[in-house]
Amino acid sequence: MKLYIEQIKPEGRILLAGDHTTWSRPNASTLKERTYEHYAQGGLGGKPVTAGYGYSTLALIPEASGSWALPLRHERITSWETPIQKAVWQLKKVCPQLPSRAISCWDIEYGCAPFITQTADIEVDKIIRLRSNLCLWTAPPTYSGRGRRRVHGSKFKLLDESTWDEPAQTTELEDAKLGRLKIRLWNELHLRKSPLHPMSVILVERLKPDGSKRVAKPMWLAFIGESMPSCTEIFQYYLRWFGVDHWYRFAKQRLHWTLPKFSTPEQSDRWSDLMPLITWQLWLARDIVKNNPLPWQKTA
Repeated sequence: MKLYIEQIKPEGRILLAGDHTTWSRPNASTLKERTYEHYAQGGLGGKPVTAGYGYSTLALIPEASGSWALPLRHERITSWETPIQKAVWQLKKVCPQLPSRAISCWDIEYGCAPFITQTADIEVDKIIRLRSNLCLWTAPPTYSGRGRRRVHGSKFKLLDESTWDEPAQTTELEDAKLGRLKIRLWNELHLRKSPLHPMSVILVERLKPDGSKRVAKPMWLAFIGESMPSCTEIFQYYLRWFGVDHWYRFAKQRLHWTLPKFSTPEQSDRWSDLMPLITWQLWLARDIVKNNPLPWQKTA
């Protein structure tokens, strides 16, 4: 793995993206080890839940732009595991083999105390999107010398601006795609169940040309690690996380990953193992494939 990544020569720091997806099998009542998974396309009883398999993926994002994602681990989440436990296990397997310390990006589901505490000893920096209804806590005040030391400071509710302290940094910039952005940074915040793991929290807001707020929902990001990039770079790093989401769509629609109806979990796993191999082959062969679109197709 280390040799492959060095040959790719990713721009800047090594960027990883993690997430999990569903292989829906609601009608396979005799299929072993099925679990209940979130399924936005429509599930049982009109609810976004389906019976099937969940698969966790940790991918390398090789380019500063584009939608390529190269899976390093792509494995089924067993019935005795959670997506967070599987993601932690995959990070522990991948990070020691990397040539340098990487940045990993994670979606809202991983913005919780269990994921933060379980990945604290792994040599990787993390950028995690946070739910907007979370309540964070500032660092505790200096010990007065009497009684028990305080673990938390004051509340920092993401939905209640009156609880926010003065930001450590405020930046406004013009993005080519998103327009005018306002980015604010707060340091030394933590979740209630992970007080020993402080994080830097970033709020990204889209503004109208006159500087007023847009209706679009703001984005909250957390950075946990050793070498923190600038606020602008953190936001741009997180936008590249969507590469793993594009890969799921590509694997399901183009590689027909979830099309077969296998009868055992072992068969499903062997078929799933082919998806990263095919993706890497396509990536490595992209320069020797001539772009020869049909008359009605767009050029690459």
